[in-house]
Amino acid sequence: MKKVLFSALALALLYGCASTPTDEAPGAAAPGTGTAPAAPVTTRPVQPPVAVDAGSSLKDPASALSKRSIFYELDKADIKDEYRPILQAHGKYLAERRGTKMLIQGNCDERGTIEYNQALGQRRAAAAKKYLTDMGVSAKRISLISYGKEKPVCTQSTEDCWQKNRRDDLIAAE
Repeated sequence: MKKVLFSALALALLYGCASTPTDEAPGAAAPGTGTAPAAPVTTRPVQPPVAVDAGSSLKDPASALSKRSIFYELDKADIKDEYRPILQAHGKYLAERRGTKMLIQGNCDERGTIEYNQALGQRRAAAAKKYLTDMGVSAKRISLISYGKEKPVCTQSTEDCWQKNRRDDLIAAE
């Protein structure tokens, strides 16, 4: 029975990790044109990833709650002093709304191996979670995920762009 259960679990895990192939390779010429496609856009805006009511202070640009990203130094997972007020505001918000949960997404710049960046993104998200739990927020209400270098907001290979990608994104959902 254990072997069957283990096999089913392994199969489900593999199925969940499978990716769907795309029809064309990146940078490939458009079919029938013989020319390469236009250069890709190098940045994309960060969408506010919050599922709450429209009157929420999470959407008020004057509120620290509207800031949902905190940034890190290269190869570091230490919370900078300038981002502590953002985490404090989110901690207070979570303390006042016991039904609200938070997802913290750890991200890295493009430098480093996939494995290293996954681990660093996890450490960054864990540092933000520890800060919030030290404020009294239940650890059960905070989930973590590391995207490593897989979800950049900027794709240029510059220090300014790399700084934008070394971040945690704080996502609250009621």
